[in-house]
Amino acid sequence: MQNFVFHNPCKILFGKNTVPAIGTETLLLGKRVLLVYGSGSIKKNTIYEQVMQSLLAAGAIITEHDGVQSNPILSHVHKGIVLARTNRCDVVCAVGGGSVIDEAKAICAGTVVQHDVWKFFTGKKSIKNPLPLTTVLTLAASGSEMNSGMVITNDSTAQKFGFANKHLYPKTSILDPTCTFSVPQNHTAYGAIDAVSHVLECYFTTTDPHTPVQDRLMEGLVINAMESCNRVLEKTNDYHARADLMWTASLALNGLTSSGLGKLGFPMHMIEHSLSALYNVPHGAGLSAIIPGWMRYNMNKQPHRFAQFAERVFDKRTGTLEERATQGVSSLTDWFSKIQSPISITALNIPHTAIPELAENATALAKIWRMRDYSVEKIVEILHACL
Repeated sequence: MQNFVFHNPCKILFGKNTVPAIGTETLLLGKRVLLVYGSGSIKKNTIYEQVMQSLLAAGAIITEHDGVQSNPILSHVHKGIVLARTNRCDVVCAVGGGSVIDEAKAICAGTVVQHDVWKFFTGKKSIKNPLPLTTVLTLAASGSEMNSGMVITNDSTAQKFGFANKHLYPKTSILDPTCTFSVPQNHTAYGAIDAVSHVLECYFTTTDPHTPVQDRLMEGLVINAMESCNRVLEKTNDYHARADLMWTASLALNGLTSSGLGKLGFPMHMIEHSLSALYNVPHGAGLSAIIPGWMRYNMNKQPHRFAQFAERVFDKRTGTLEERATQGVSSLTDWFSKIQSPISITALNIPHTAIPELAENATALAKIWRMRDYSVEKIVEILHACL
């Protein structure tokens, strides 16, 4: 295990009937609130009404910024920044899933600076003093409600970039599993896959051979993500299944899994970002199309690691290391199919002729993330393994 610093300042309020606390929590940070949400699904249940009542009761002056889309885009971030500045907002409240929270983070960072917020994503500027953020989570997936990362697509350049900064942690996040009851089955599945992918990135890119504590933690999170997702898909309003999936997704990328693992990479996300930037596919669906191919491409380079994953997560204990590793990849791929998520890029209606463009697009992010071993040629090979 490597030296590490773990610091997560996000306050979590978890459980039933916690949404009405959002007003008090937000008004501790400011009075003029920019309320950020998506296409209006929260108005079809009681979440919007609960949030508005709580904010108004606490004395908030509210400006609404709606219309955040899946794979949030830079031009819409710009509109939110203008709203926040015009209305002198001093705090942002995001109500939604990872896309909404990510856009809210970008607005928090961009409102207080004179330069374009995109400079943060390209590494040309560093975040220092963003507006504070509170969240009400409505989708178990990205972990953005409890981490310091954000991902935005530049709709002018077709680049989907992401990064993390210690100033981007939400101050308070409310996690009420009942807020996810209305999430459709496909997006429930995509969210679970996103959570699993966050664990796999850490699990398979660490080079430290002695990480038993982290290994067991990560393996357990993968098992919990799959099991709770299966339970939710069987019964969409199973509170305990929704709660298990929600907390699993938060833990998968809140800093715990990566602690002590040393230098890590996020190659599966780096490649998937090109799929969703160029073809606007749902992030989880893109990941399930990339993960099997990436694993097949890499498993022979560290068969012990892949065999351990197969043994502990899928109970594959017979055969050679290579055979067990293969069984693990096949078992995970079978689970993706079981929950009806695509397992190839062709299943996303992306033609094989798009591979060179996808690879070229991905290398821009590979450079920013300092993944120098991911050349265009290597990414092309991985994408061919994803057909």
